[in-house]
Amino acid sequence: MTSTTSQQELVQFLEDRFACAQACTECARACALRASFVEPDGAEEQELVRRKGILCAEVCDATCRVLSEQGPMDENAESALRMQLEWTCTVCLECAHVFDKHPGAEEAAQACRDCARACTDFMATLD
Repeated sequence: MTSTTSQQELVQFLEDRFACAQACTECARACALRASFVEPDGAEEQELVRRKGILCAEVCDATCRVLSEQGPMDENAESALRMQLEWTCTVCLECAHVFDKHPGAEEAAQACRDCARACTDFMATLD
């Protein structure tokens, strides 16, 4: 955000940032819940669901923490944030794809997709 950023642009930036953080929180909750339903010593497919769910929850939790930090957005901070958001999108979409193959995981898969979309939308405000 530059010094020439209008008040309206700043408000939109903060709203998009909050929406992304909120989507990350919801996704982390859904993925952690889905992973907890899987038997730790289950079949290989079940283990994949558990691992992807845990990874997605951890990535989304970390992204939410980054989005919650206050501070100036210099070029390095913006670049790091963009990389975090891109990583979150990738992990969320991979997790949604794995969840799609398992009955009962539809809500978690949708939370992953919603999170990826929110991160993508927020990245657009960083340009």
